[in-house]
Amino acid sequence: MEQVGRRLRGRTERALRAFRVVIVTGPRQCGKTTLVRQILADNPGTFRSLDDSRTLAAALVDPVGFAQYGTPPRAIDEIQFGGDALVRAIKLHVDRDSEPGQYLLTGSADFLTVPGLSESLAGRAVLLDLWPFSQGELHGTPDGFVDIAFKDPGSLREGTVSRFGPRDYLELLCAGGYPEAVNLDAEDRGLWFDSLIQTITQRDVADLTGARRASELPRLLAILAARTANELVVSQINADFGLARHTTEDYIGFLRMTNLIREVPAWAGSHATRAKRRSKVHLTDTGLASHLLGADAEALLKPEDRRRGPLTETFVVNELRKQLSWSKTRAELLHFRDNSKEIDVILETPDGRVVALEVKSGLTVDAGSFRHLAAMRDRLGDAFVHGYVVSFADTPLPFGDRLTSVPISYLWEAG
Repeated sequence: MEQVGRRLRGRTERALRAFRVVIVTGPRQCGKTTLVRQILADNPGTFRSLDDSRTLAAALVDPVGFAQYGTPPRAIDEIQFGGDALVRAIKLHVDRDSEPGQYLLTGSADFLTVPGLSESLAGRAVLLDLWPFSQGELHGTPDGFVDIAFKDPGSLREGTVSRFGPRDYLELLCAGGYPEAVNLDAEDRGLWFDSLIQTITQRDVADLTGARRASELPRLLAILAARTANELVVSQINADFGLARHTTEDYIGFLRMTNLIREVPAWAGSHATRAKRRSKVHLTDTGLASHLLGADAEALLKPEDRRRGPLTETFVVNELRKQLSWSKTRAELLHFRDNSKEIDVILETPDGRVVALEVKSGLTVDAGSFRHLAAMRDRLGDAFVHGYVVSFADTPLPFGDRLTSVPISYLWEAG
């Protein structure tokens, strides 16, 4: 596979020119090390990986000396394994030297939630998220939906016919975006996912948390895969998981920490009200989710397969989450549900402007598909920028004031 350019590279290099510490986090095997090596090829520095046992031993024995060694940017891979002493040593060093670009750190665990790391490097570091490949990165297309949806939403009504059909989308969904897995055949990809899950749950989580029953984590991940794109109801998950509720909550936290799952908070028009509503849970890669569910494109094509809708919604959510990590538009990823309405995705900017999306895993879009979007448009007035139904249909169509149907591929082809 030819080397795929990462859209986060430009933002990472810019951050190195402005901040003393840049931290790139994301799931294991999503391409963080490759990104760092690409950056260092043009910005000669020092690279060390704490995945290497000898390097890790050196960091643990002498964290201060380890932190100060080398030419900036000092790249340290898998920083979470270095523990609090190494992070504090980095803090002390950058407090003495305020030059930007001192450290480029990566982590396969959410830096702010790793047990034992009390130092966040607040005020000294910027955190960037790297996810598995976006479809735009894989297909060489702009990945510009988020920016266009806010700045020029009507332009998407005049796009060309999409070359993707239902089978194409489902094959992309089942392949996912992990660099090592995306081009493997289904059988080999399954073996790769099994190995990834084992590495993360049996090594990473156990090492970072001391979890006594880490062997139960793959089963919990499979339970969550079956609930992807649904509200996170811990009591229901706990009933299937069969362990103590506090253990279930802790282990969900471990899967979140290692970036295997992410939650989409509920939108309610105000932060005070939002806090009372449930988030939706999504696996962060639909290839992994499909593997855990035993789903392939052929099975998902069947109209009666109930896995297709949630997996398609998760596919869309993940593409949008990736775009938000580099787009010029600052927006929060949310969902909406009350007693009478549900909207799959809401993008809200800090000034309260909203773009809303409904996801359909089929070819048919009609006026009824826009009922909830139209209600939100009427409620929000000018703050409602545009509402889209994204589906397997191949042609964009207007459906009234600020309402448009577009193919799912427009998420990565627009721009």
